Parts: sequence; C-alpha cells; structure tokens
Amino acid sequence: MRTIRILFVLLVAAAAGVGAVGAKLYRDITAFRDTPFGSQEEKLVEIPSGAGPRQVVRLLARSSTLADEHLAWRYVRWLKRDGRPMKAGEYAFAGQLRPDEVLERVYRGDVKVYRFTVPEGLRMEEIAAIVEEAGLGRASELLPLMHDAAFAHGLGVPFSNLEGYLYPDTYTFARDPRPRAVLAAMVGRFRDELHRAEVGRSPGVTLDEKQAVTLASIIEKETGRPEERPRISCVFHNRLKRGMRLQTDPTVMYATMLRHGGQWSQNISRADLLAPHPYNTYTVTGLPPGPIANAGAAALSAALHPADCHDLFFVSRNDGTHVFCPDLRCHETAVRKWQVEFLRPPRRSQERDSAPGNRSG
Repeated sequence: MRTIRILFVLLVAAAAGVGAVGAKLYRDITAFRDTPFGSQEEKLVEIPSGAGPRQVVRLLARSSTLADEHLAWRYVRWLKRDGRPMKAGEYAFAGQLRPDEVLERVYRGDVKVYRFTVPEGLRMEEIAAIVEEAGLGRASELLPLMHDAAFAHGLGVPFSNLEGYLYPDTYTFARDPRPRAVLAAMVGRFRDELHRAEVGRSPGVTLDEKQAVTLASIIEKETGRPEERPRISCVFHNRLKRGMRLQTDPTVMYATMLRHGGQWSQNISRADLLAPHPYNTYTVTGLPPGPIANAGAAALSAALHPADCHDLFFVSRNDGTHVFCPDLRCHETAVRKWQVEFLRPPRRSQERDSAPGNRSG
C-alpha cells in the first residue's frame, strides 16, 4: 500500500512537472508570437521551390527575420497550424515584424519586386540600360532580342525590331524575369495605348499602323510640350499630303547614328543633312522606314488626331516651344529671329574708362 502511495505521488509530481514545462513552453510560444522582432536593415530571403514549412522557418530564422527557430517551428506546427502552402520566391523584410506578419507574406507570395521607369522618347539601347540598372536583365541579353525579327513578329510587331513598341511606363517584376517576358510586357502596354489612340481617329487620317507608330516617334522627339504635339502632327500631315519632305532633325540624328555604327550625337553637320539614308528626311520624301524612338500616349494620340491647321513649318524658340508658320516667308522670318539673331553672341562694348585717353587721374 505504501508503495502504491509513493508511485502515485511520483506520478502526480511528474504530471505537475510536465504541466509546468508545458505551461512555460506555451507562454514562451505565445510571447514569441506577440513580440515584434527585426532590424531596419533589409533582409533578403530566398525560398526555394518545394521548400516545406520546416525549411522555410529555418531560412527565416537564420536570416534574423524570426527571433528563434525552435519557437517559430513550434508556433507554426502547434498553434498556427495553417494548411496553406508556403510559396517560393525572394522575400524582403525590414523593421520590427511579428511572426504572423512574416509568415503571411510567404503564404500569400508577396515577393520582393523590382521596378524601372522608361521615360518617353528613348531608343532601344537606352531602355536596355535602364532595365539592366534596375537589376532585371542584362543589356547584352535584351538588345539582341530587341533586334530579333522573329521575336518581334511573334509579338505582332510589323518591323524587324522593337523600336517604337517599347512603351514608356513604370514596370514591376519579381527577381530575374526572363528578358522575353520583360519585352513582351512592354509591347503589350504599347498595344493597349495604340488601341486607345486608334479610337475615333480624325477623319482623313489614313496612316496604317507602321506609319502611325513612325510618325508618333518623330512627334515625340520634336517636342516635350504635350500641348504642341497635335499641332506638330498637323504640320507633318500637311507636308505628307503635299509631297514635301518632312525635314525633321531627329530623323537626321537617327540616320547619323545608324551610319556611324550606333554612336548617337545631338550635333548635326551639313554633311549629315545631305547624307543619303532611308531615315534622313532631308534627303528622302515621306516617312522613314520605321520609328526612331518609343513614343508615349500623347504622341501616339497626336499622330492620329492632328490639330486642324494650315501650318507647314515650325521653328524652335529655344525654350521648348515653337513658332508655327503657314508659309515660307513667315518661316524665314522666324528662323532669322530665333535661330540667327537669338543665337548670335552679343557684341562686347568697350568700357569708357578702358579706352585710351578716357582714364581718370
């Protein structure tokens, strides 16, 4: 009887000990759950495909995103008991976060994203450099694809390269997207904007897609003022109807770049103006054979919705705006005022006290 009592006491004591340990462990786990942890420094965690919850918890703890690997695993296994799969990808964590905030990102697949912004009017090689700088691809991989005729045609582009079809916008991707996916997304955005521009195109505008995209790229390069684009478009439409050469400087720059093996320069010489080339609108009539840059929505709309005007010329005021003229006399006057007199260096007047015989003393 005495032995039974001793065994009973021992069992009660053991159970109490286990209960105390269990209660302490529960308090530790709930304290872990409720306590934010982490530093302001960004921590990147790569969750591989097929990783189970135990491996995910280990990776998060070893990156100092979760405070304690063992408590984290017990919390996930015993208390949270979430049946959703944890998604692979690159995750970024910064600041003090509760474990549920960390884990929810992995359950939802809120991976780190990379962004790049393409301004209007850039050429393909300039866009490739922006994508590379954002860490979303190498220019050495992107540029060959941009120039790949089969790839362009596969995306529905009617040219042998993607010039003019890489829409200026802000793009967001997860890490290491395929170069084809990046370019396809840009072409897709361009298609959306071209469709919007096509809606209700102005009566009498008969440009096909290739011509519209080409003209839009020229309009984009001619002015940064959105309010001027429809009127500049009108000038070009009027010139095309009359069979006049467009004589637009950006096409000369583009032709010169192609003639010089891809070296771009803003400086145009008389030799450049006279050099025969399909893209030189000073030597050929009509539109060049393709776009010279990648136009935004305003330029695309202007190409298909020109202003109603009688202008045939425009001259820069050297401040981003232009003087528009319907005839050659007006144009020559504007050239003289804004391109000759305005740019002429001011004459230096001699100071009276520096002239011989005019010194005081």
